[in-house]
Amino acid sequence: MKIIVPMAGIGSRLRPHTLTVPKPLTVIAGKSIVHRLVENIASVVKQPIEEIAFVIGPATKGFPSNTKDTLLKIASDLGAKGSVYVQEEALGTAHAIYCAKESLSGPCIVAYADTLFKADFTLDVNADGAIWVKQVEDPSAFGVVKLNEGVITDFVEKPKEFVSDLAIIGIYYFKDGDKLLTEIQYLIDNDLRENGEYQITNVLESLKQQGAKFVPGKVDAWMDCGKKDPTVDTNKQILVFEQEDGNNLVSNDVVLENSEIIQPCYVGKNVVLKNTTLGPYVSIGENSVVENSTIVNSLIQTNTQISDASLDMAMIGNHVKYNGKYTSVSIGDYTELI
Repeated sequence: MKIIVPMAGIGSRLRPHTLTVPKPLTVIAGKSIVHRLVENIASVVKQPIEEIAFVIGPATKGFPSNTKDTLLKIASDLGAKGSVYVQEEALGTAHAIYCAKESLSGPCIVAYADTLFKADFTLDVNADGAIWVKQVEDPSAFGVVKLNEGVITDFVEKPKEFVSDLAIIGIYYFKDGDKLLTEIQYLIDNDLRENGEYQITNVLESLKQQGAKFVPGKVDAWMDCGKKDPTVDTNKQILVFEQEDGNNLVSNDVVLENSEIIQPCYVGKNVVLKNTTLGPYVSIGENSVVENSTIVNSLIQTNTQISDASLDMAMIGNHVKYNGKYTSVSIGDYTELI
Protein backbone atom coordinates (compact mmCIF):
# COMPACT_ATOMS: atom_id res chain seq x y z
CA MET A 1 0.00 0.00 0.00
CA LYS A 2 1.14 3.52 -0.85
CA ILE A 3 0.02 6.81 0.65
CA ILE A 4 -0.03 10.00 -1.43
CA VAL A 5 -0.21 13.20 0.63
CA PRO A 6 -0.85 16.43 -1.32
CA MET A 7 0.14 19.28 1.03
CA ALA A 8 1.20 22.13 -1.23
CA GLY A 9 -1.30 24.71 0.03
CA ILE A 10 0.08 27.75 1.84
CA GLY A 11 -2.41 27.57 4.73
CA SER A 12 -3.38 31.23 4.53
CA ARG A 13 -6.29 30.80 6.97
CA LEU A 14 -3.84 29.78 9.71
CA ARG A 15 -1.66 32.89 9.44
CA PRO A 16 0.61 33.97 11.13
CA HIS A 17 1.65 30.44 12.08
CA THR A 18 2.03 29.28 8.49
CA LEU A 19 4.35 32.15 7.60
CA THR A 20 7.25 30.05 8.89
CA VAL A 21 5.87 26.50 9.14
CA PRO A 22 3.71 24.78 6.47
CA LYS A 23 0.30 23.97 7.93
CA PRO A 24 0.72 20.16 7.67
CA LEU A 25 3.92 20.44 9.72
CA THR A 26 2.21 22.34 12.53
CA VAL A 27 2.80 20.31 15.68
CA ILE A 28 -0.17 19.14 17.76
CA ALA A 29 0.50 17.27 21.02
CA GLY A 30 4.08 16.57 20.01
CA LYS A 31 3.54 15.39 16.44
CA SER A 32 2.94 17.26 13.21
CA ILE A 33 -0.49 17.13 11.55
CA VAL A 34 0.85 15.15 8.58
CA HIS A 35 2.67 12.69 10.88
CA ARG A 36 -0.55 11.98 12.78
CA LEU A 37 -2.48 11.73 9.51
CA VAL A 38 -0.31 8.98 8.00
CA GLU A 39 -0.18 7.14 11.34
CA ASN A 40 -3.99 7.14 11.50
CA ILE A 41 -4.23 5.85 7.94
CA ALA A 42 -1.76 3.05 8.67
CA SER A 43 -3.85 1.97 11.65
CA VAL A 44 -6.98 1.73 9.48
CA VAL A 45 -5.27 -0.05 6.58
CA LYS A 46 -3.72 -2.67 8.87
CA GLN A 47 -1.10 -3.67 6.30
CA PRO A 48 2.48 -2.60 5.58
CA ILE A 49 2.95 0.84 4.02
CA GLU A 50 5.38 0.53 1.12
CA GLU A 51 5.81 4.21 0.28
CA ILE A 52 4.62 7.62 1.42
CA ALA A 53 4.78 10.30 -1.28
CA PHE A 54 4.41 13.92 -0.19
CA VAL A 55 3.52 16.73 -2.60
CA ILE A 56 4.71 20.08 -1.28
CA GLY A 57 4.79 23.61 -2.61
CA PRO A 58 7.90 25.50 -3.72
CA ALA A 59 10.18 27.42 -1.38
CA THR A 60 8.67 30.64 -2.73
CA LYS A 61 5.35 29.61 -1.11
CA GLY A 62 6.87 29.33 2.34
CA PHE A 63 8.16 25.75 2.40
CA PRO A 64 11.48 25.77 4.32
CA SER A 65 14.58 24.08 2.92
CA ASN A 66 14.42 21.32 5.56
CA THR A 67 10.85 20.30 4.68
CA LYS A 68 12.00 17.36 2.55
CA ASP A 69 14.22 15.93 5.29
CA THR A 70 11.41 16.26 7.84
CA LEU A 71 8.96 14.38 5.62
CA LEU A 72 11.42 11.64 4.71
CA LYS A 73 11.97 11.01 8.43
CA ILE A 74 8.21 10.69 8.98
CA ALA A 75 8.06 8.00 6.28
CA SER A 76 11.12 6.26 7.70
CA ASP A 77 9.62 6.23 11.20
CA LEU A 78 6.67 4.29 9.77
CA GLY A 79 8.97 1.84 7.99
CA ALA A 80 8.15 3.17 4.53
CA LYS A 81 10.08 4.62 1.62
CA GLY A 82 9.66 8.38 1.44
CA SER A 83 9.32 10.46 -1.72
CA VAL A 84 8.86 14.22 -2.02
CA TYR A 85 7.50 16.02 -5.08
CA VAL A 86 6.90 19.73 -5.70
CA GLN A 87 3.74 21.25 -7.13
CA GLU A 88 5.07 24.46 -8.62
CA GLU A 89 1.65 25.91 -9.42
CA ALA A 90 -1.68 25.37 -7.64
CA LEU A 91 -3.78 23.77 -10.37
CA GLY A 92 -6.26 21.76 -8.33
CA THR A 93 -6.67 18.64 -6.26
CA ALA A 94 -6.20 16.20 -9.15
CA HIS A 95 -3.13 18.04 -10.40
CA ALA A 96 -1.55 17.78 -6.94
CA ILE A 97 -1.88 13.99 -7.13
CA TYR A 98 -0.50 14.04 -10.67
CA CYS A 99 2.70 15.62 -9.37
CA ALA A 100 3.38 12.28 -7.62
CA LYS A 101 2.77 10.27 -10.79
CA GLU A 102 6.02 8.31 -10.40
CA SER A 103 4.59 6.84 -7.19
CA LEU A 104 1.06 6.15 -8.50
CA SER A 105 0.85 2.40 -8.95
CA GLY A 106 -0.94 -0.44 -7.23
CA PRO A 107 -3.23 0.11 -4.22
CA CYS A 108 -2.91 3.60 -2.81
CA ILE A 109 -4.53 6.06 -0.46
CA VAL A 110 -4.72 9.76 -1.26
CA ALA A 111 -4.97 11.94 1.84
CA TYR A 112 -5.08 15.72 1.71
CA ALA A 113 -3.24 17.08 4.74
CA ASP A 114 -5.95 19.46 5.93
CA THR A 115 -7.60 17.26 8.49
CA LEU A 116 -7.21 14.56 11.11
CA PHE A 117 -9.58 11.75 11.91
CA LYS A 118 -10.25 8.91 14.34
CA ALA A 119 -11.81 5.68 13.10
CA ASP A 120 -12.06 2.03 13.96
CA PHE A 121 -13.36 0.62 10.66
CA THR A 122 -11.31 -1.82 8.58
CA LEU A 123 -10.63 -0.80 5.00
CA ASP A 124 -12.08 -3.18 2.39
CA VAL A 125 -9.06 -3.52 0.12
CA ASN A 126 -11.10 -5.63 -2.33
CA ALA A 127 -13.32 -2.68 -3.25
CA ASP A 128 -12.42 -0.57 -6.30
CA GLY A 129 -12.15 2.38 -3.98
CA ALA A 130 -13.25 3.93 -0.70
CA ILE A 131 -14.04 7.47 0.37
CA TRP A 132 -13.67 8.52 4.00
CA VAL A 133 -16.86 10.30 5.17
CA LYS A 134 -18.27 11.80 8.36
CA GLN A 135 -21.90 12.42 9.24
CA VAL A 136 -22.43 16.17 9.68
CA GLU A 137 -25.29 18.37 10.84
CA ASP A 138 -25.09 20.87 7.97
CA PRO A 139 -24.12 19.09 4.73
CA SER A 140 -24.66 22.22 2.63
CA ALA A 141 -21.11 23.34 3.42
CA PHE A 142 -19.45 20.13 2.15
CA GLY A 143 -19.16 17.72 -0.70
CA VAL A 144 -21.30 14.69 0.20
CA VAL A 145 -21.95 11.16 -1.08
CA LYS A 146 -25.19 9.30 -1.67
CA LEU A 147 -25.40 5.58 -0.92
CA ASN A 148 -27.40 2.64 -2.20
CA GLU A 149 -26.94 -0.67 -0.37
CA GLY A 150 -23.55 0.41 0.94
CA VAL A 151 -22.18 1.58 -2.42
CA ILE A 152 -21.61 5.24 -3.33
CA THR A 153 -23.90 6.28 -6.17
CA ASP A 154 -23.41 10.05 -6.37
CA PHE A 155 -21.03 12.85 -5.42
CA VAL A 156 -22.80 16.14 -4.70
CA GLU A 157 -20.88 19.35 -4.01
CA LYS A 158 -22.42 21.63 -1.33
CA PRO A 159 -26.05 20.59 -1.86
CA LYS A 160 -28.61 23.38 -1.39
CA GLU A 161 -31.31 20.78 -0.67
CA PHE A 162 -30.74 17.72 1.51
CA VAL A 163 -29.45 14.69 -0.39
CA SER A 164 -27.08 13.19 2.21
CA ASP A 165 -25.35 14.07 5.48
CA LEU A 166 -22.18 12.06 4.75
CA ALA A 167 -19.45 14.64 4.11
CA ILE A 168 -16.27 13.80 2.19
CA ILE A 169 -13.28 14.52 4.45
CA GLY A 170 -10.55 14.37 1.78
CA ILE A 171 -9.14 10.84 2.13
CA TYR A 172 -9.57 8.24 -0.64
CA TYR A 173 -8.54 4.65 -1.35
CA PHE A 174 -7.92 3.45 -4.90
CA LYS A 175 -7.34 -0.22 -5.63
CA ASP A 176 -5.54 0.64 -8.88
CA GLY A 177 -3.23 3.65 -8.75
CA ASP A 178 -2.33 3.22 -12.42
CA LYS A 179 -5.97 3.65 -13.41
CA LEU A 180 -6.23 6.74 -11.22
CA LEU A 181 -3.21 8.21 -13.00
CA THR A 182 -4.72 7.43 -16.42
CA GLU A 183 -7.89 9.35 -15.56
CA ILE A 184 -5.97 12.36 -14.24
CA GLN A 185 -3.77 12.31 -17.36
CA TYR A 186 -6.93 12.40 -19.48
CA LEU A 187 -8.13 15.54 -17.64
CA ILE A 188 -4.82 17.27 -18.15
CA ASP A 189 -4.32 16.21 -21.77
CA ASN A 190 -7.80 17.50 -22.65
CA ASP A 191 -7.54 20.55 -20.37
CA LEU A 192 -10.76 19.60 -18.57
CA ARG A 193 -10.79 22.13 -15.75
CA GLU A 194 -13.43 23.23 -13.30
CA ASN A 195 -13.09 26.81 -12.07
CA GLY A 196 -9.65 26.84 -13.65
CA GLU A 197 -8.40 23.71 -11.86
CA TYR A 198 -8.21 19.94 -12.31
CA GLN A 199 -10.45 18.40 -9.65
CA ILE A 200 -10.41 14.98 -8.00
CA THR A 201 -14.25 14.90 -8.03
CA ASN A 202 -14.20 14.74 -11.84
CA VAL A 203 -11.85 11.77 -11.66
CA LEU A 204 -14.11 9.98 -9.15
CA GLU A 205 -17.16 10.54 -11.36
CA SER A 206 -15.35 9.23 -14.44
CA LEU A 207 -14.19 6.09 -12.62
CA LYS A 208 -17.73 5.50 -11.30
CA GLN A 209 -19.20 5.81 -14.79
CA GLN A 210 -16.72 3.18 -15.96
CA GLY A 211 -18.09 0.77 -13.37
CA ALA A 212 -15.82 1.32 -10.38
CA LYS A 213 -17.62 0.74 -7.07
CA PHE A 214 -16.70 3.04 -4.21
CA VAL A 215 -17.66 2.27 -0.62
CA PRO A 216 -17.70 4.65 2.35
CA GLY A 217 -15.21 4.56 5.18
CA LYS A 218 -17.06 6.17 8.08
CA VAL A 219 -14.95 7.94 10.71
CA ASP A 220 -15.88 8.63 14.33
CA ALA A 221 -14.18 12.02 14.57
CA TRP A 222 -13.14 14.54 11.94
CA MET A 223 -10.86 17.30 13.18
CA ASP A 224 -10.20 20.49 11.25
CA CYS A 225 -6.85 22.28 11.28
CA GLY A 226 -7.71 25.12 8.92
CA LYS A 227 -8.01 28.07 11.30
CA LYS A 228 -6.70 28.95 14.76
CA ASP A 229 -9.77 28.06 16.88
CA PRO A 230 -10.49 24.71 15.15
CA THR A 231 -6.78 23.83 15.43
CA VAL A 232 -6.78 24.52 19.17
CA ASP A 233 -9.95 22.42 19.46
CA THR A 234 -8.25 19.62 17.49
CA ASN A 235 -5.39 19.73 19.99
CA LYS A 236 -7.96 19.24 22.77
CA GLN A 237 -9.54 16.24 21.03
CA ILE A 238 -6.16 14.62 20.33
CA LEU A 239 -5.17 14.97 23.99
CA VAL A 240 -8.43 13.32 25.07
CA PHE A 241 -7.89 10.43 22.65
CA GLU A 242 -4.31 9.96 23.82
CA GLN A 243 -5.48 9.85 27.44
CA GLU A 244 -8.20 7.33 26.58
CA ASP A 245 -5.52 5.16 24.96
CA GLY A 246 -3.51 5.28 28.18
CA ASN A 247 -0.66 7.41 26.81
CA ASN A 248 1.30 9.75 29.07
CA LEU A 249 2.44 12.79 27.08
CA VAL A 250 4.24 14.65 29.88
CA SER A 251 8.03 14.44 29.66
CA ASN A 252 9.69 13.00 32.76
CA ASP A 253 12.17 15.87 32.98
CA VAL A 254 9.62 18.69 33.34
CA VAL A 255 10.54 21.07 36.19
CA LEU A 256 7.62 21.95 38.48
CA GLU A 257 8.13 24.81 40.92
CA ASN A 258 4.95 25.47 42.88
CA SER A 259 3.05 24.39 39.77
CA GLU A 260 0.41 21.89 38.70
CA ILE A 261 -0.37 20.01 35.49
CA ILE A 262 -4.05 19.13 35.04
CA GLN A 263 -4.39 16.31 32.51
CA PRO A 264 -4.76 15.74 29.66
CA CYS A 265 -1.72 17.71 28.51
CA TYR A 266 1.33 17.31 26.32
CA VAL A 267 4.51 18.74 27.83
CA GLY A 268 7.76 18.43 25.87
CA LYS A 269 11.31 17.97 27.09
CA ASN A 270 13.09 20.58 29.23
CA VAL A 271 9.94 22.54 30.07
CA VAL A 272 10.01 24.64 33.26
CA LEU A 273 6.80 25.65 35.05
CA LYS A 274 6.99 28.18 37.89
CA ASN A 275 3.94 29.27 39.90
CA THR A 276 1.80 28.02 37.06
CA THR A 277 -1.30 25.92 36.50
CA LEU A 278 -1.18 24.15 33.15
CA GLY A 279 -4.22 22.39 31.75
CA PRO A 280 -6.43 20.79 30.99
CA TYR A 281 -6.08 20.50 27.20
CA VAL A 282 -2.73 22.22 26.77
CA SER A 283 0.20 21.23 24.53
CA ILE A 284 3.53 22.97 25.09
CA GLY A 285 6.72 22.19 23.18
CA GLU A 286 10.24 21.53 24.42
CA ASN A 287 12.58 24.11 25.98
CA SER A 288 9.74 26.40 27.04
CA VAL A 289 9.38 28.32 30.32
CA VAL A 290 6.10 29.44 31.88
CA GLU A 291 5.95 31.62 34.97
CA ASN A 292 3.11 33.04 37.07
CA SER A 293 0.48 31.91 34.60
CA THR A 294 -2.71 29.93 34.18
CA ILE A 295 -3.11 28.21 30.82
CA VAL A 296 -6.02 26.06 29.62
CA ASN A 297 -7.14 24.75 26.24
CA SER A 298 -4.16 26.12 24.30
CA LEU A 299 -1.50 25.06 21.79
CA ILE A 300 2.03 26.34 22.39
CA GLN A 301 5.10 25.39 20.37
CA THR A 302 8.80 25.13 21.29
CA ASN A 303 11.37 27.47 22.87
CA THR A 304 8.71 29.86 24.14
CA GLN A 305 8.71 32.04 27.27
CA ILE A 306 5.41 33.01 28.87
CA SER A 307 4.92 35.02 32.03
CA ASP A 308 2.08 36.67 33.95
CA ALA A 309 -0.48 35.29 31.52
CA SER A 310 -3.97 33.87 31.69
CA LEU A 311 -4.52 31.98 28.44
CA ASP A 312 -7.51 30.15 27.03
CA MET A 313 -8.01 29.19 23.36
CA ALA A 314 -4.52 30.49 22.59
CA MET A 315 -2.16 29.37 19.82
CA ILE A 316 1.47 30.43 20.20
CA GLY A 317 4.35 29.61 17.86
CA ASN A 318 8.02 28.78 18.30
CA HIS A 319 10.60 31.11 19.90
CA VAL A 320 7.96 33.49 21.28
CA LYS A 321 8.23 35.77 24.31
CA TYR A 322 4.84 36.73 25.74
CA ASN A 323 4.05 38.79 28.79
CA GLY A 324 0.59 40.21 28.56
CA LYS A 325 -3.00 40.42 29.66
CA TYR A 326 -4.74 39.05 26.55
CA THR A 327 -6.41 35.65 26.87
CA SER A 328 -7.26 34.23 23.45
CA VAL A 329 -4.21 35.07 21.36
CA SER A 330 -2.70 33.85 18.10
CA ILE A 331 1.03 34.61 17.98
CA GLY A 332 3.40 33.45 15.24
CA ASP A 333 7.04 32.38 15.46
CA TYR A 334 9.81 34.72 16.65
CA THR A 335 7.42 37.27 18.12
CA GLU A 336 7.92 39.26 21.32
CA LEU A 337 5.03 40.85 23.25
CA ILE A 338 6.55 41.96 26.53
